[in-house]
Parts: sequence; structure tokens; C-alpha cells
Amino acid sequence: MEVADLKILFFDVGGILLSNGWGHEAREEAAKRFKLDYAEVNALHNFIFNVYEIGSITLDEYLDTVIFNHPRDFVREDFKDFIYSTSVELPMLQFLKDWKKDCGFRIISVNNEGKELNDYRVRKFKLHECFDAFVSSCEVKMRKPDPGIWQLAMGIAQASPQQCVYFDDRKMFVDTAQKLGIRAFQHTSLEGTKKILETLKKENLKTK
Repeated sequence: MEVADLKILFFDVGGILLSNGWGHEAREEAAKRFKLDYAEVNALHNFIFNVYEIGSITLDEYLDTVIFNHPRDFVREDFKDFIYSTSVELPMLQFLKDWKKDCGFRIISVNNEGKELNDYRVRKFKLHECFDAFVSSCEVKMRKPDPGIWQLAMGIAQASPQQCVYFDDRKMFVDTAQKLGIRAFQHTSLEGTKKILETLKKENLKTK
């Protein structure tokens, strides 16, 4: 395949292939289950979670600030187990695993995730079956919407913006990718994204 024909697909993970790793719904459920003050937890979470996502602190250090800043009647491991349990597979994941087998594209994740959650989700849901590489915020010390994370991903792929396509469920991140010259789509449904992928596959075959 000529370099000019190269196509790279960049995919977000949370909200497309899996539920969000530690989204507000999960935090609300945690507050009910563990009898926490959700407003306090959420304020502290918003203050420090970005630091966790770029790999500057561990999950335990995040929890020290957000949860175990008070004496609790539950243990740390039970709370961590709950965090992990909130990750569930979405229908798009199995479709992408199957579609990748003969799609003719390399597929790379570009996602914001803390180290422990990222490692767990890759292993638990066998994400190597759909991704050729992972550009995760915790590993590269940048998080979306920093344009640098897409630029790094393109450098890893050795591809120009015109050779890349990006999918994300958040419009802000789609807009940022588009500003870099990347063809980007907002994921809103399984059927909608499937149609886009099939169209891209047909376009790719025509260039060969």
C-alpha cells in the first residue's frame, strides 16, 4: 500500500466501546452505596482527576484526596473493586473487533484514562483485539483536548492528518481533531458509526 493510501483510524474508548471509566453516573452510584457526600466527592474529583489522567498520581493517591480524606467504614480495596466494576462493554466493541479483521485499517486508541483504570480495561475487555496501539493520557502525559495528543498519535502512526479519521462521543474532542485537519466524527449510535466505517472501508478499497 502506498503511503498516500494509508488510512489510520483513531478511536476514543469511553462512551463508544466501553462505559466511561469513572464517570459521574458511577460516582453518583458510589455515593449512594458507600454513603458519601456526593457534592464534596465531586468537587474534589473535579479538582484532581485531570492530574490522575495524565499519570502524575496513582489511583491510591487520587483516592486519598477524594475519598479517604475522612475516616470511612469501608476499606480501600472494596471501593477500588467498585470503581473497576462500573466499566461495562458497549455493543460497538464487539462490532469493531469483528470489523477490524478485514477492514484494511490500522486502529489506534486516543483516550483519556488513569493508569490503573486503563490497564484494567485493556486487559478485562481484550482491547488488543481491536487496537494496534494505545495513546492513553496516563502514558503520554497529555490529555484531550490538548492538540498534542493527536499530534503524537499521528507521529506514532507516521501519518498526515489527511490520512487519519477520528471517532469520539464528545463534540469538543471531535472539533479539536478537525481543527488539526483530521476527518473526525461524533459517535452518537452504533448504527450511525457502523455506516461511517463501512463507507470508509469502501473508500479505502477504491484507492488500492
